[in-house]
Amino acid sequence: MQLFNLTRRSLLAGLASSIAAPVMARAEQTASLPAGAAKNATQNKLATRTGVVADRNESAMVTQGSAEAVRGAIAMYEEIVAQGGWTKLPNSKLEKGVKSKAVVNLRERLVREGYLDLESLGGDSPSTFDDDVARALKSFQYNHGIYTSGRVDSRTYAALNIPAEQRLFQLTENLPRVTAYAEGLGERNILVNIPALQLETVEGGIVYARHNVVCGKLERPTPTLASKVSDVTFNPYWNAPASIVARDILPKFLEDPGYLDQMRIRVFDGVGGPEIDPRTVDWYSVPPDRYHFRQEPGEQNSLATVKVNFANKFMVYMHDTPHRELFAQNARFESSGCVRVDQVRMFIDWILAGQDGFDEAQFEMITATAETYVMPVKSKVDVRFMYLTAWATEDGRVNFRPDAYRLDGTGFIYGQPEPVAEM
Repeated sequence: MQLFNLTRRSLLAGLASSIAAPVMARAEQTASLPAGAAKNATQNKLATRTGVVADRNESAMVTQGSAEAVRGAIAMYEEIVAQGGWTKLPNSKLEKGVKSKAVVNLRERLVREGYLDLESLGGDSPSTFDDDVARALKSFQYNHGIYTSGRVDSRTYAALNIPAEQRLFQLTENLPRVTAYAEGLGERNILVNIPALQLETVEGGIVYARHNVVCGKLERPTPTLASKVSDVTFNPYWNAPASIVARDILPKFLEDPGYLDQMRIRVFDGVGGPEIDPRTVDWYSVPPDRYHFRQEPGEQNSLATVKVNFANKFMVYMHDTPHRELFAQNARFESSGCVRVDQVRMFIDWILAGQDGFDEAQFEMITATAETYVMPVKSKVDVRFMYLTAWATEDGRVNFRPDAYRLDGTGFIYGQPEPVAEM
């Protein structure tokens, strides 16, 4: 794989051109959402989209050249900080057509980070919000995971006013993470970035597709890990973890004795043990890990049609979900630790592409049986669950995301984060 010499010039070029952002057919953007959710997705102004981007030749979030890219970005932001950073913008409603001194301030801010050329401050009317400003602002929004409106909304205003020193800190903090996550990556890999709430399927360092994902709640954070895909399980059983039994399932059962039947959850005397009647147990005095709670395959199953397994000590995996409406939200920290994948059929087709005994038509054939079927994955597909609040790509884009789990400054790279609510 070619490694790029990421000078300030190439980073600025990457920043300025980064609005080669997801532009796909509307049907592709919302194909996995249930009826009515497409309208909600538009209303919620989704910042990121699910779809194939292979034709754009875009570098993945993490590649063998990522550490060099981040070092180049650090050097660039060190220079910005040494020159005094940038001035806080006034809180003004700015959009195309507006003429104001505040537009000059916005141009200056975008020039500082390389989204606009210095020459844009001259010209005939630097105080006018024109097409150049709109394009530059969309590039900024895209690199910060903000809906690319080309207007200064509240989220964009807040991101523009984060000091340069903070951005430099984020890049420095994430350099060890990027280095660790890139180690041992093979030709085909799945990259999940938790703060970005996105997954990339990657071939040779180039992104094939991006998927919106649902990650762990702040009180039940998703762990970071490195592994390899072992198998794809169609029509899976859901073996409920003891923590979810205690926090979610038992309270609902105690409130409504018909809840387990409704959700097709069976209870066994230990894994592999005989089935028991849950109404005969004093759940107030029994520890939640005493019994095994298993949900049968079907429409109510928490994993829906399929899950992707890979060895890890945290007992997490990637899977479909019956609650596909969650993908119409920008804030998708809604799971108990596992990762739910938007347009999961496209994801599975990519994982199993070229494997003997599988073609795209078989997905529906297998899931229609409603019987559990485990298909080993024969090709090597690396998996990384990552925590990146800042990263730079080999093609020159510098990206930032909020520190949702509050891990920056802790030296965190791999492992199970502490719940935010308990910190």
